[in-house]
Amino acid sequence: MDPDITVVLRCPPGAGLTQEQVQAELSTDHNRRPHPGHERRIAETWECRQRAQPWLFNGAKFRFHSAELRDGRLVLRLGLTCYRDYLGTNWSAEAPALQRWGLRDFGDSQAYLAEPLGVGAMLQTADSLFVFLRRSDRVAEAAGLVDVPGGHPEPKAAVKGVPEESIRLEHLSAELVVQELFASILGEIRDEVNIPLESLNRPLLLGIVRNNRSAGRASAEFYVRCKLTSEEVRQRYLIGGPEAQESTNIIFITQQDVLKMEEATSSWQELCPSAKGGVKLYSLVHAELG
Repeated sequence: MDPDITVVLRCPPGAGLTQEQVQAELSTDHNRRPHPGHERRIAETWECRQRAQPWLFNGAKFRFHSAELRDGRLVLRLGLTCYRDYLGTNWSAEAPALQRWGLRDFGDSQAYLAEPLGVGAMLQTADSLFVFLRRSDRVAEAAGLVDVPGGHPEPKAAVKGVPEESIRLEHLSAELVVQELFASILGEIRDEVNIPLESLNRPLLLGIVRNNRSAGRASAEFYVRCKLTSEEVRQRYLIGGPEAQESTNIIFITQQDVLKMEEATSSWQELCPSAKGGVKLYSLVHAELG
């Protein structure tokens, strides 16, 4: 296994999971544990970043705690976290120490980390090519590397009338959280690749992978089939969507080459961890997808 990624959970070979087969278990027990000696560092890191980038805001995120396949259904255990805590823990130089302390204190290396749950998509066109994006040099993570469309599900999308900074777990319903998880990946494809939602089939969840370059941050990886051909997708991408600035080029790869990517050292090393996770899970689950 590539050291950049760890497969936390994979769906059974030959089938991804639909939205109806996933449920969320929300609890404050799944939130990050505060570390007495590190909380001030988190605040200082955030203040420093805000001075350098005043446009940053501290958005709420879902915190991944764990997941379990049970009787053909996936149970996702989630808490709440935020972007500020992510920068001060997973993305901090002290992340390895926090992992050691978490293992020592709770038997859980991730206990002191923010762990915001991401999403990514193995997006396949109508003519069976997979869509990858070359990340811009201006993005904060994995600049210049090749990625799959993706981002984060947003707690604010699962609640109504609650200011983002005030969102608490009691404001959220498990059903709407799962709905947002599956809707968010379609929204990311729309915004990054400029593909209309009506041209995308329902997502199938392939599994969950940890990004070891950001201290094990987890991402739910999906398979999504598109009704447009690769040329139609290219033309939509060139027009540009709301998040077009995050990438500089679109790349199409055949299914055969995707399944061999891990063996092809040069192309594999160009992938950022989220893309490696998507490709790895697709190769394990793909048999009857699409």
